[in-house]
Amino acid sequence: MKTTKPFGIADKLGYMFGDFANDFTFLLSSSFLLKFYTDVMGVKGSVVGIVMMVARFVDAFTDVGMGRICDRSKTTKNGKFKPWILRMCGPVALMSFLMYQSSLANMSMGFKIGYLVVTYILWGSVFYTSVNIPYGSMASAISENPSDRQSLSTFRTMGGVLAGGIITAGLPMIIYDNNIINGRKFTIVAGACSVGAIICYLLCYAMVTERVIVEPDADALKNNNVGVMLKNAFSNRALISIIVASIVMLLAQLTLQSMSHYVFPNFYHNAKAITAGTGVMGVSMILSAVLAKPVSNKIGKAELGAIASIFGGLMSLLAFFIRPSNVWVFIVIQSFTWLGLGMFQMIAWALITDVIDYSEIRNGIREDGSVYALYSFARKLGQAASAGLSGVLLDMVGYSQQTQFDTDVVNGIFNITTLVPAIGFIVLGLVLYFWYPLHKKQVDENVEKLRQLHLEDK
Repeated sequence: MKTTKPFGIADKLGYMFGDFANDFTFLLSSSFLLKFYTDVMGVKGSVVGIVMMVARFVDAFTDVGMGRICDRSKTTKNGKFKPWILRMCGPVALMSFLMYQSSLANMSMGFKIGYLVVTYILWGSVFYTSVNIPYGSMASAISENPSDRQSLSTFRTMGGVLAGGIITAGLPMIIYDNNIINGRKFTIVAGACSVGAIICYLLCYAMVTERVIVEPDADALKNNNVGVMLKNAFSNRALISIIVASIVMLLAQLTLQSMSHYVFPNFYHNAKAITAGTGVMGVSMILSAVLAKPVSNKIGKAELGAIASIFGGLMSLLAFFIRPSNVWVFIVIQSFTWLGLGMFQMIAWALITDVIDYSEIRNGIREDGSVYALYSFARKLGQAASAGLSGVLLDMVGYSQQTQFDTDVVNGIFNITTLVPAIGFIVLGLVLYFWYPLHKKQVDENVEKLRQLHLEDK
């Protein structure tokens, strides 16, 4: 193990640009894919949801496979994980653009569904996996200091917030005409997002330094085949609980995000309010970024995440019961939901580096790629579950191109928007507090154990 130049602001900003790049395609999919295919392409919401969920079965193989590739890769002069970002940034951006081709809206339904299946799986299960797994695994190679990793987690989340400001706040100002999505405009902005993704990936590659170098142990990896890895994973309470937490969090968060494209134009008849709602979300996230590190240093990351998540869930539940008729009152209540979620998101990526450390202590082998791959797979499950659940629930309340403004339908939309996130965030908080074992005392002990272990290996 060796260290190069000290950890600094270039690493933080570079890592921020990496998630900025990820979310140019990930947020576009999680926030707009369902809306685009129901309203522009005319595909039933439940069908879109099923396609997204089926793709997650493919991810079970591609995510783990990419993680194993990362663990077995030798370190180059540019690092172990960074080269993959350079290799795959182009393909993931191109395939994201191809998913949103409004010119195909008049094709047969079978063709449109088949096109969705092929482009979505290539984007998410192949190309996004091949860039996101190395990117996420890279955090533990940038620094082994817990405080540095917390900074990376905060900057990564802020990268997502910046991308969210462009995608979920900026796009509605462009793509909606009289509360109806314009397919041609959406295709153009999807192309712009792909270009932005490539630029940000290249900035990440140029600015980040991998300074914690652990070469793969050939004998240990040979004995640690996929079966052994999965056995270790399923007996790892920290990993399983953070996987469950991730699924629940994304189920709630992405439902909240995707349903904003239904609750504002359909329930409140104000599509432009999506931008205001996203702006308020951004302010809540910035406040979370300021508070998360000092508070988590004092009480612990998991403890902060649990408290904040339950608070966010209660705020969403409050919106359900109050049922404000004024869109601005609804946005204000949502801002407190986002504040609670934001506090968790600021520490979320630092939690997985704690799990990677814990796994090394338990198993005697460093598996950054494999552990992160399982975590990434869980996040995709949450993404798919959100789209699947939202699509099925929209069908259940009778949503279609023809009924999208009916009274019963819009009331159902409001119920989905508030109740699903409320339940999800409260469950997330309970998982973090009662099941996830790596609270502050245990994390501090693990850091010291690994410091001693790595000193002995030098």
